[in-house]
Formats: sequence, structure tokens, C-alpha cells
Amino acid sequence: MVTGRTIRSAVVSGATGMIGAALTRLLLEQGIRVTALVNRNSEKRRNLPEHRLLTVVEASLEEYEAIEPETHADVFFHLAWMAPWGEKRNDCLLQAENIRCTLEAVKLAERYGCSCFVGAGSQAEYKRANMKLGPDSLTVPESGYGCAKLAAGQLSRIMCKQYGMAHIWARFFSVYGPCDNDYTMVMSGIRSMLAGEQPRYTAGEQLWDYLYCDDAANAMFLCARYGVDGLIYCIGSGFSRPLKEYIEELCRAVGNGAQARLGALPYFPNQVMHLEADITALTRDTGFCPKVPFEEGIRRTVSWARLHGGSMPENR
Repeated sequence: MVTGRTIRSAVVSGATGMIGAALTRLLLEQGIRVTALVNRNSEKRRNLPEHRLLTVVEASLEEYEAIEPETHADVFFHLAWMAPWGEKRNDCLLQAENIRCTLEAVKLAERYGCSCFVGAGSQAEYKRANMKLGPDSLTVPESGYGCAKLAAGQLSRIMCKQYGMAHIWARFFSVYGPCDNDYTMVMSGIRSMLAGEQPRYTAGEQLWDYLYCDDAANAMFLCARYGVDGLIYCIGSGFSRPLKEYIEELCRAVGNGAQARLGALPYFPNQVMHLEADITALTRDTGFCPKVPFEEGIRRTVSWARLHGGSMPENR
């Protein structure tokens, strides 16, 4: 591995979300000064620690253009995004606004004096496939969200080149862990089982790749340190299992006889049956290797959920 970029200070947008909070903790543990951009009055502010190296700037995504930095930063991690789930994923005007805000984030990174911009992409940028997806796999998104993520990655790459700033686009697959939103398969299942319910699922034959949030944060950090300018990296574990096996492990982690009703729901029309990440390029360029197996990660997640009664469905 080549000598990496020096990172003494960083900006993290979407810092209160699951990956953003994990990334912020990791950076602070590395002794890196962090400026966390968080949505005004966010109830997820509790996800961030009190730390002498942490500065919190309250600003909605649409307000980034008005921020005048008072400090320097080496790298800008952009995770903030409006409406990444639900019906608003296909609100085309709102998703187009996310593209504009991503470009405003690049301009803000330039004002901070950053030499590197790392953006959070998504597996939703791809065409559905029955094989592992890599950086060069066909991108034919089927949702407004996926279209916007793809455009945001491409346009921010052009703008970064104009500013002389390195650009890396990290396409996340399925990430889980503490601080996750309640609508995800993992967290909604945990909440339901802790309430004594039996959540309903499909037969769970889909091949899925789950990555613990701390590993996802480390992957993004390594992208900033060692990622090649202009490249795209898939962020996953590189290992897939049938979805039903994850659900069964989730039941064991909750304990007390927790059960799920596999096969109680039909598959959706055009059900995605493969969601698997090819992390060959990521490992080659950055040395990334996931450290937390699902069995351990899901136990940590259940423990966190027992201590926290709820979370707000936002990622800002």
C-alpha cells in the first residue's frame, strides 16, 4: 500500500446518522479534529460524543452554501442526504435538490481548504443483477434516489477536479448497527422482537451482504487515506448469505424465544434477489478487511436497541 494522505482534521456531514456517527467516533479515536455538520435541533445529536476535538455546526443540508468556515480541514466526508427511504425516494424534485446540495458540499469543502472529498454513494445506483456488483458494473438505477446518487457522484467528481481536489465515491450496500433507523430490516426486526412480536418476512432466499457500521466507517476512512482519486469503491463485507440466515441470527441475538415468520410475505414484484458487493478494488487499494462478523455485530446492535427506545428516521 502506498503512503496515504495525511488527515489531521476532517468535516463530516450527516454526522448523526449511523455511519456518520461511527465515522466521527473513529476519527476522534485517531486523534483527528472533527467538524460535524448536523441538522438543526436533531434528536440524533445524542449519537455524537462530547469530545475536545469535536466541533458541532448546526446547519440543514440546504444551508451549506451559507457556512463560512473558521478552521481548515484536510478531508470532507459527505453523508448527508434528504429522503433516502420511503415514498420520497421517487420525489424527483427533492432528489434533484440532493444533487445540488452535494455540489454545495463540494464548494464548502473547497472553502475549508480540503484536499480530498469522499462522498457516500449507494448500491441503488446499479442495475439489478444476479452477481456481485463492482465499481464498473452497469449503472441503471430504478429509483429517483438511485438516479440522484449516481448523478451526484458524477457531477461532484467533475467539480472536485475543477477545484484540484481528490474525489472518491463510496457505494454502500447494506450497513447495520447502533444508531440505525427504525425502518431498516435489521432494526425494525429487533424493535418488533423486543416488543414480543413476530415480524413477517419473505422466505429470505435473497443473497445479501451485510456490513457492521464500524467496518463501514473504517472503509470510508481508508478511502480518504489511500483511495485513488477519481475511483469508485463498493463498501460491503464481500461475503453474502441468504437473508433468512441473517434473520435467524437476529432471533438468536434477541433471545427469550424470539421468532420471525419467514415466508409470511410474498416477494415484491421484481424482487431484488442479489445484493452482493465486490470489494476487490477496495481491499487492493486501501487494505480494507471487515473485522466484525455478523454474529458479533448483531449482538452489539441488539444491546444498543435495548438501551434506546427509538430513533428518528433521518440521515442528516
